Amino acid sequence: MTDGIDATQPLWFYDFVSPFSYLLLEQHDKWPGLPFVLTPVLLNDLYRHWGQRIAYDVPAKRIFTYRYALFRAEQLGIPFRMPPAHPFDSTKPMLLSIALGSDLQTVREIFRFIWRDGRDPSSADGFAALCEKLNVPNGQELIEREATRAQLMRQSTDAIAIGVFGVPTFWLNKQLFWGEDALPMVLYCARTPNWLDSKEVKRITSLPSALVKA
Repeated sequence: MTDGIDATQPLWFYDFVSPFSYLLLEQHDKWPGLPFVLTPVLLNDLYRHWGQRIAYDVPAKRIFTYRYALFRAEQLGIPFRMPPAHPFDSTKPMLLSIALGSDLQTVREIFRFIWRDGRDPSSADGFAALCEKLNVPNGQELIEREATRAQLMRQSTDAIAIGVFGVPTFWLNKQLFWGEDALPMVLYCARTPNWLDSKEVKRITSLPSALVKA
């Protein structure tokens, strides 16, 4: 049996394949002082549902994304080293995160293994090294449990149901805030939630499209 996400709580959605999820978690001390539930979801499932093309399939966008991630890391003073290949299959570390409870320390250590140490968690050797780092001798057994896999699928489905389309994404006061650079907006709306009810925000939220769908 799986547990659905509790959309009445503040949530933070992530996938270990995302360098910007890593960069945002490294700024955890700047987050609003709220009990965000760290919630792993499969980014590819989000893309597939919303019909989005994976960013890394566009060569020029792929290059820019990696350069921008490095630039942001340097600007923020966060250690950053790309894994040996990207994108990689993040399923193993995502399942391990769920099996271990997705607590802050565990999630942070997995992110750092990938994006600070520059390791590949998808290979057999890389995953074994990750489990050793986390002091988890039965990591392979944990990720092979059907309940663990079902939980990851359930969380991804539930995230889609509330409109999550990418990572990292904050869910706060039933609103989505997407991207590492959305942190200032999250902080502002945590302090001033009525901004989202302002006349101009409401106007642009319901703005019609001028294009006719094919």
